[in-house]
Amino acid sequence: MEEKRLRIITGCCGSGKTEFAVNHVLRLAGKAGKAVIVDLDIINPYFRSRELTAVFDQANVRVIASSIHTASAEIPSLSPEIFTVFQDKNCEAVLDLGGDKAGAKVLRRFHPYLEQEPYEMFYILNCKRPITNDVDRSIRHIREIEDASGQSVTAIINNAHLCELTTEDEILQGQELCEAVGEKTGLPVVYTVVHENLAGNLSGKIRSKIYPISIFMKKPWEFYEENHGAVSAND
Repeated sequence: MEEKRLRIITGCCGSGKTEFAVNHVLRLAGKAGKAVIVDLDIINPYFRSRELTAVFDQANVRVIASSIHTASAEIPSLSPEIFTVFQDKNCEAVLDLGGDKAGAKVLRRFHPYLEQEPYEMFYILNCKRPITNDVDRSIRHIREIEDASGQSVTAIINNAHLCELTTEDEILQGQELCEAVGEKTGLPVVYTVVHENLAGNLSGKIRSKIYPISIFMKKPWEFYEENHGAVSAND
């Protein structure tokens, strides 16, 4: 699909929205050469795109996060640098938005700019999360995000997963739910996100475009093990 320059990524906690945002901005940087990711998830930042600064530096992706430059502290502040994203029309932008009503409200700060330029607002739907495991709950959450942010979701992305336990069955279940939500809301299902190892198995089984991803975001204990080694029972 031909995407708009501004892409807002949202979805409930555990949907995998930040993982998609990271993969998407890296892909955009490879194609367009000038890309930026804006970390707007300042209320419940369990996974923070700003933690991947080294990865982004290597790919020449600009990172805009808190006005206080720290990767680990949870400081709910917005950088004035965010406004440059709306001013520089040559920059491909991904905005990683919070996934609940409180987190989505920060987007209202930029409402005047979003009214002046077309945007994408991708809703990442994981059918394995309790608050988006059926049609009615999913639509309710979409409307909550829209009401809080003041902006409209433009498309749905199927990201059904159980982390490393994900199989084809979960992805196909997610596709069925996304299509049902899309039918009721009129929103298109533009991508189905799958780990790159599963992408080939789903060819011909998915109507939306298959979007293979790599896993960059790690759970806190995975970061610890990577830096300090695995924790044994005797530790």
